[in-house]
Amino acid sequence: MSERAMGKAKEAYGAIIGDKAKKAEGRAQQRKGEVEEETKQREKTRRAEAEAKQAEKERDRQRRKDSGGLGGLTDTLTGP
Repeated sequence: MSERAMGKAKEAYGAIIGDKAKKAEGRAQQRKGEVEEETKQREKTRRAEAEAKQAEKERDRQRRKDSGGLGGLTDTLTGP
């Protein structure tokens, strides 16, 4: 069960029994869960951006390799 879900349940339980401290604890636990989820999402985004950057570098490297040592220029002395 996620931190947010447990916090929501705790907040609801506090509301049912009239325990303000339990409600507040539940809300705090929900915020903690939200922060954890946001942190995980930022890490996923960072990894995806790093992978995309690496793929772009690899693509550019392959293009340079495919175009030959002269950068796509041909030898005009020997012909095509």
